[in-house]
Amino acid sequence: MGDREFGLDPATMERIADEVKTVQGMGVQVCLVVGGGNIFRGLSGVAAGLERSSADHMGMLATVINALGIQSVLERNEVPTRVLSAIPMSAVCEPYIRRRAIRHMEKGRVVIFAAGTGNPFFTTDTAAALRAAEMGCDALFKGTQVDGVYSADPKTDKSAKRYDELTYRDVLTQDLKVMDASAISLARENKIPILVFSIHAPGAFGEVVQGKGVSTIITEGANGG
Repeated sequence: MGDREFGLDPATMERIADEVKTVQGMGVQVCLVVGGGNIFRGLSGVAAGLERSSADHMGMLATVINALGIQSVLERNEVPTRVLSAIPMSAVCEPYIRRRAIRHMEKGRVVIFAAGTGNPFFTTDTAAALRAAEMGCDALFKGTQVDGVYSADPKTDKSAKRYDELTYRDVLTQDLKVMDASAISLARENKIPILVFSIHAPGAFGEVVQGKGVSTIITEGANGG
């Protein structure tokens, strides 16, 4: 959204696309999962009286709009990109097929996964963990509103503690609001490290991929947690 209250901000999309291009230029295979909260949030729809499954499907369709927008900006910057949707809509993008997605990545294309998991009651966090497992990704990077994981919302609680490292168990037992429990559990089962960084910090994605910058890393830890 950038500074907007709704929709897509061209400057923000351009910056994100530039960061993805930079990381891909390092020889890293990149796939993306996008949310849709800038257009429609399923839970907000439920609060407004919509039935949960319908509201979640509306949210999934919003992610397709975002995916097509990011694809357009990436390809304008000469980064070959494919959008694969968990909800088939062949007129605008490809259906999600795991082997097809892997093949696109092998050919050097950025793959954007749209429509979450295709199922209601699951967030795009869970979709990200699921696709990371299916693609055999080495790590899952979550670009978020703050520069890592905190004990509480640092915007409202000035005493919130920031963590450099956590285990999956820490996140689950302390109920830290970084990703939903199903996403954390899925990453844990597949031993996929999660790195949380600020999507607002210019160049942060590339820095974190190189092991620099500011982020929180979530892994099994020394004791298998």
